[in-house]
Amino acid sequence: MDKILPSKTALELAKQVLAIEAEAIQGLAARLGQSFLDAVALLLNCKGRVVVSGIGKSGHIARKIASTMASTGTPAYFVHTAEASHGDIGMIARDDVLIALSNSGETEELLTILPMLKRQGAHLIAITGNANSTLARQADVHLDARVDKEACPLNLAPTASTTAALALGDALAVALLDAKGFGAEDFARSHPGGTLGRRLLTHVRDVMRSGDDIPAVTESVGFSEALLEMSKKRMGMTAVLDAAGRVSGVFTDGDLRRTLAQVEDIRRARIVDIMTRSPRTIGPDKLAVEAVQIMEQRKVNQLLVVDGDGRLVGALNMHDLFRAKVI
Repeated sequence: MDKILPSKTALELAKQVLAIEAEAIQGLAARLGQSFLDAVALLLNCKGRVVVSGIGKSGHIARKIASTMASTGTPAYFVHTAEASHGDIGMIARDDVLIALSNSGETEELLTILPMLKRQGAHLIAITGNANSTLARQADVHLDARVDKEACPLNLAPTASTTAALALGDALAVALLDAKGFGAEDFARSHPGGTLGRRLLTHVRDVMRSGDDIPAVTESVGFSEALLEMSKKRMGMTAVLDAAGRVSGVFTDGDLRRTLAQVEDIRRARIVDIMTRSPRTIGPDKLAVEAVQIMEQRKVNQLLVVDGDGRLVGALNMHDLFRAKVI
């Protein structure tokens, strides 16, 4: 028989867990002081790599902290504490800084490798819940991550303590990010496969149509020739160029509808007389997201791409941006 979920009890317990963990983080914020600044300075001036280590639940948190730092401008990697005492301590060099996580501060595997770390000259930042622990006393900088109680009803399972350690690691990563002037484009370079990476690293030249794929006619052609070019290139518009190859106008599906309503004999019309003059354009080196912004502001679906002299070099529409996953 399926067990019946005691919904009221489960919700009350869940809310209690979140309240306890939120209180733990607020307690951390109240205790932040000079030791945190010392830790940031030590990491900021690290000439080697930042190594983050822990075991058990602390190991999982350590791995996440290392990942966050690595993606926000602070080269870092995770070393499992147990593996460190079986050879992986060789991955830690003199110029490195080790961030060691242990709620008790007495994790045997960490204490085992401390003498070797000291001998190599690596620096140690300890994140513990016990300022009087062996690990805290041996560290160059100790960050106090103690909590009043775990969110577990038995006060046994690492819950609030791991949340506090994770939040403290995030605080370090963000403080370093700011100190290094790490910006959105730097973040995108660390995440080239993600949405942000595509938005910040994709340029107009990467998505625009070029060469024979660009719909374009000269000012001397008539309406019929322009319509044929629009139909052939399937972009819903054509650029209109002057004798020097510079963009002087554009003729779109919208212009076509307006012309049909206003001109009696459209077959006799010259494109130069019915085009939209001085259309908004964009350069090939601009970010593709800037093209999106222009299209949305101007309420258009296509955009011409020109070089510094105003000569046509490309064209793109919303479908091109969708295909490139910029939108």
